[in-house]
Amino acid sequence: MNLQDAKALITGGSAGIGLETARLMISKGAKVAISARREDKLKAAAEEIGAVAIPGDVSNEEDVKRMVATTVKELGGYNVLINNAAFGLRAPLIEQDTESFNRLFATNVTGAMMAGRESAKHFVQQNYGNIVNIASSAGLRGYATGTAYAASKFALRGMTECWRAELRQHNIRVMLVNPSEVLTEFAASYGREQKPSERKLRGVEIAHTIVNLLEMDDRGFTTEVSVWATNPD
Repeated sequence: MNLQDAKALITGGSAGIGLETARLMISKGAKVAISARREDKLKAAAEEIGAVAIPGDVSNEEDVKRMVATTVKELGGYNVLINNAAFGLRAPLIEQDTESFNRLFATNVTGAMMAGRESAKHFVQQNYGNIVNIASSAGLRGYATGTAYAASKFALRGMTECWRAELRQHNIRVMLVNPSEVLTEFAASYGREQKPSERKLRGVEIAHTIVNLLEMDDRGFTTEVSVWATNPD
């Protein structure tokens, strides 16, 4: 697609991969709405890059419906969902509590499903759209302490395959991006220590990946791509 025709909603758009993707898309002429739970941080980010701020929590069904409806209204249409909102959790299996596990799934899986569902309703009606789900290398291979997070990304990968099978007939491209470790606030939010390094991935590398997927002519699409640092510390 020509990004000058893009009208996009990016969930989890106030920082990290979501913010860098919004920034890059806007620089290429796209109209972009970003959503996140923290309204103050979201509005500051939107003002900085020229996006529309739509506060909301993807784990709340009414918020998701409002976010999509507001995107259509504010942007004068809608044709790209970047399903990026998520958080992490690390715990050995024997210490994994059910409440935290369910809370993570409510955002990373159910929230992604609801955002995809409400967007697909609009895309099917207009017979065109793009959905980019941001998963993780954790959705390709499990690891110790990753029960909740890895399971959520395996689930997102499975949902992506289902949506792709359902939606291709409506000219809707459904794509998956699997970043490996990226230097963002995300790791610190779930207790993972990150050492600063000029050799690790940044949000901007993932943003370029997402934009490259979208910019392919609409007659084709890349179903899935994984991004790894070339030679990290």
